[in-house]
Amino acid sequence: MSGHSKWAQIKHKKAATDVKKGKAFSKLAKEISVAARLGGGDPGGNPRLKTVIEKAKEVNMPAENIKRAIQKGTGELPGTNYEEMVYEGYGPGGAAILINTLSDNKNRTVSELRHLMSKNGGALGETGCVAWIFDKKGYILVAKAADEDTLMSVALEAGALDMKNDPKEDNYEVITAPEDLNAVVKALKDATIEAALAEVTMLPKNYVMLDSRQGEQMARLMEALEDHDDVQNVYSNFDIPEEVLEKSS
Repeated sequence: MSGHSKWAQIKHKKAATDVKKGKAFSKLAKEISVAARLGGGDPGGNPRLKTVIEKAKEVNMPAENIKRAIQKGTGELPGTNYEEMVYEGYGPGGAAILINTLSDNKNRTVSELRHLMSKNGGALGETGCVAWIFDKKGYILVAKAADEDTLMSVALEAGALDMKNDPKEDNYEVITAPEDLNAVVKALKDATIEAALAEVTMLPKNYVMLDSRQGEQMARLMEALEDHDDVQNVYSNFDIPEEVLEKSS
């Protein structure tokens, strides 16, 4: 799982830059509005809304921005009606790519994504071409300063599905069902174990190892996709050489 672990950490670090640009707030506001529109404005009865509000608080999104996004979703304030779409395709070396978007213009979005993919050695594919490769899971990274036995005991007791310890990695990986992520994170926190990263993500069932040239292409493609205003999340099953990941960090 090294490809997922390292790229997840790189994305987490880059989030600070996105906050400065205001891009993170804009994407989170979209997600909050859609969650509120689909499940109501009360996070207590809307797990999806609760999760995205917690994400927003992690990057210090102002409470007023969160409130306004919820009100736009519930119709209390005028707002844009965003539609969720998932696009699938292949990157350099045949790595699978899954792209989650929120857009007010599907034709524009798919055209721009097709251009970004082809420009960076990838191509959009048919619906269902790669979705089967991914499973929706809760994903937690914990620094190896934590005691492994304690971490495993607390995590599994709180409902985690699995814990992985790759000797080459600096973090333990804890896997949960999506709905159990928050409970496991809370249990770890209560045990004074801090999560370096906690998110609901799409984990690949298998990985494609890329060479250095393909890896550099893949890193550029992932960054270009994630930088697109309509793209909320990008998932892939690539694994690339350490030196390529270091350049991207």
